[in-house]
Amino acid sequence: MTIAVLLFALAGFLIGGAIAFWKTNRPASGALGVAAILAVAGALLWMP
Repeated sequence: MTIAVLLFALAGFLIGGAIAFWKTNRPASGALGVAAILAVAGALLWMP
């Protein structure tokens, strides 16, 4: 359960980074968005 919470926290930071990069660097923003989706998916799969 702890790992799932940490993955959700990581996803939050990645989403924040994606929003911050949106106007200056769109490819990096997209990469951070994909990483955030993967982190959320991993957290959901990790939960019992």
